[in-house]
Amino acid sequence: MYGGEPVSLVENDAFLTGYFGSLMPYFDQPEKLTPVLAQAKTTEVIALLLRNPALKTFLFDFSEPHKIDLEAYMHRHYSYDVPLTQFAKLTGRSLSTFERDFAKIFSITPEKWLQNQRLQQAHFLVIQQKKRPSDIYLELGFETLSHFSYAFKKKFGQTPTALQTLSRAAG
Repeated sequence: MYGGEPVSLVENDAFLTGYFGSLMPYFDQPEKLTPVLAQAKTTEVIALLLRNPALKTFLFDFSEPHKIDLEAYMHRHYSYDVPLTQFAKLTGRSLSTFERDFAKIFSITPEKWLQNQRLQQAHFLVIQQKKRPSDIYLELGFETLSHFSYAFKKKFGQTPTALQTLSRAAG
């Protein structure tokens, strides 16, 4: 992420004025701007701008790519059914870095953590919100109702439907 000055004024000089003047015909006849000419014009403006040392860090920031807060991101987005590679990319990490950072933060594998979070939320929705399992499994990132029911029973000792029935009888 760029950490320099938010605004950098570019001095008005004859070279930049000439450069921008040379672009004007392409606005009237855009079909004349071939890919080769576009590349040449891009190279030219970069060379002109790089004469200003303050713009070098603005135009070319080679610092480490920004990694977002993994813990906060995962707590907000755990219910999305996306592959770990996508979670890694969305948090600014390679898959191996994502898994390593994840283990440092949560002390568990991403797969186990995701399933646990989803099942805890499912338990809450079934008991507190009186939601039907068939209405919530997809929004919690489970691909099939049968897999959801199996995982739920394994964690809580009964299927979500059975828990729902008990909850309604008690309530």
